[in-house]
Amino acid sequence: MRGLNHPAIDGMELVTVLDALGDPVRLGIVTMLADGAEHPCVAFDFGITPASMSHHFRVLREAGLTRTRQQGRHRWITLRRNEFEARFPGLLEPLLAAARDDGPNRSRARETDGGSEHS
Repeated sequence: MRGLNHPAIDGMELVTVLDALGDPVRLGIVTMLADGAEHPCVAFDFGITPASMSHHFRVLREAGLTRTRQQGRHRWITLRRNEFEARFPGLLEPLLAAARDDGPNRSRARETDGGSEHS
């Protein structure tokens, strides 16, 4: 099995990080990882296929937001909070707070109505 790419802290690019966090599933993953614990990848259930989940985990890892550890046939994922905070001081907490305030129901409502605002 090939090794997993984890960018160095100075290789993290703001545009790539923000793009990774712009997806509701990936933002949900990061919000769950914000508890500081290491989680098995199988613990995340967003109602999408395992292949789609794998894609989201890869995008987050390659953006530098997460670290994935292989143990046998299982993968464990953690948020690289300290490294992220060192690279982009003060950015993570407001993003997490906004994600918690927004919640999954409001994100889904925007997806179903095409993101339009009604007057």
